[in-house]
Amino acid sequence: MSELVSALIAEHPAEAPAIGAPGREWLTYGRLRALSARVADSLAGAGIGAEDRVAIVLPNGPEMASAFVAASQAAAAAPLNPALTEDEFAFHLGDTGAGAVILAEGYDGPALAAAERLGLATPRLSTPQDAPAGSFELDCPAETAGPAPGAGDHALILHTSGTTSRPKIVPLTQRNLHASALNIVNSLSLTSGDRCLNVMPLFHIHGLVAAVLASLAAGGRVWCAPGFDALRFRGWLSEAAPTWYTAVPTMHQAILARAGRHAGLPDGVKLRFARSSSASLPARVMEELEEALGAPVIESYGMTEAAHQMCSNPLPPRARKPGSVGVEAGPLVRIAHESEDRLIEGVGEVAVSGPNVTPGYEGNPEANAESFFEAGGKRWFRTGDQGAFDDDGFLRLTGRLKEIINRGGEKVSPLEVDGVLMDHPAVRQVVTFALPHDKLGEEVAAACVLRDGMEADERGIREFAAARLAPFKVPRRVVILDEIPKGATGKLRRIGLARELGLA
Repeated sequence: MSELVSALIAEHPAEAPAIGAPGREWLTYGRLRALSARVADSLAGAGIGAEDRVAIVLPNGPEMASAFVAASQAAAAAPLNPALTEDEFAFHLGDTGAGAVILAEGYDGPALAAAERLGLATPRLSTPQDAPAGSFELDCPAETAGPAPGAGDHALILHTSGTTSRPKIVPLTQRNLHASALNIVNSLSLTSGDRCLNVMPLFHIHGLVAAVLASLAAGGRVWCAPGFDALRFRGWLSEAAPTWYTAVPTMHQAILARAGRHAGLPDGVKLRFARSSSASLPARVMEELEEALGAPVIESYGMTEAAHQMCSNPLPPRARKPGSVGVEAGPLVRIAHESEDRLIEGVGEVAVSGPNVTPGYEGNPEANAESFFEAGGKRWFRTGDQGAFDDDGFLRLTGRLKEIINRGGEKVSPLEVDGVLMDHPAVRQVVTFALPHDKLGEEVAAACVLRDGMEADERGIREFAAARLAPFKVPRRVVILDEIPKGATGKLRRIGLARELGLA
């Protein structure tokens, strides 16, 4: 099979359902393939071909999913967060070299203003009345599309989050996406009988590859919700009747917070598993979620530069290890020395090698020199995460190297402290972070959200931690919040949190 995005959907029965949404008829694989061909012709009419880039700014939902799938077969798709400001859009559009921006019919927001500033074409997407989920038309004059992309051509362009530096451009090839989607299919044993409920934003690698492409690669269905809403999640379960869903830990925690008001899943819904990725899932949350859903929770480990998945906890009957991100799940995963270009045993920087890994950051030789190295005849990518494998081959992460707290030379894993504080009966959510200190450099601090109806104070939480952690790991400050600040994809923010909370 060719290593192309188009190959992932090429062989499934034309009448089989592919993409769904609330209150909408399913889009079939035959219609999805026909839509992809029309989009290629429409983009050609806008001057966009295999070597060009097209940004997509659409609300979460089935049209965003199908636009990504279709555009990535004809050019390099660059999905963007619709909530960006005009200046942010201008930066991302200019930085990625987009030649056009797909916008919804009638949209006149900041993405349009940014596109006009840059002189970019703005093909408009419209959805015919009563059309199947994900079906749309573009207003471009159609031309016959040129040569289709090859396996080494770019299919997806994303930026890193840029938490500590200027965001880096991550180009992912047709081969990268093809390999990663099949890795997920294999690790989760996905089949045409599976149905995924997607609540992840579709401008992020997690939702694009794990939910959409992996589902389609298996010949299954993906039901696209309009974003995440814990209040509507139970209703979506009833309507979509999924066999699985994938989300970030904060979403799982929000689902759990409401699960106590309902007994079990809605009638007729039986999950084969739930999946968690993009941030560390506290062991306690995993155990409570399994009880609430009546299904195993599979924690996986992924990142943009690896086209998402690198490791995953196995499905039953194999063991799952709470607090671990699992075993190798497609690519090779090893431990590298943190400052030397070699692989080691024990604790170090997690490195990954395989056909899913990006060719390199675009236009950033310094970052590539820091992030890639050769060892054992293979090219390795440094993830920036610290961790180690146990005797069973399960990877446990200590934290991001940039997030490890250096308290006067003593290194503290924020994930370890998170895990301990999550065992406090009143704590629902926690993030441990570095607090600047004039003598030690950094001190340990934690922000906590309490469970509904429960009480705790800073002193009590610190005493709880002191009974379970070495003294230098105990948070010197504990702040109790109604909500911890999150990024656009729902991940808790650790770097810069002291400043954001007014503690720095």
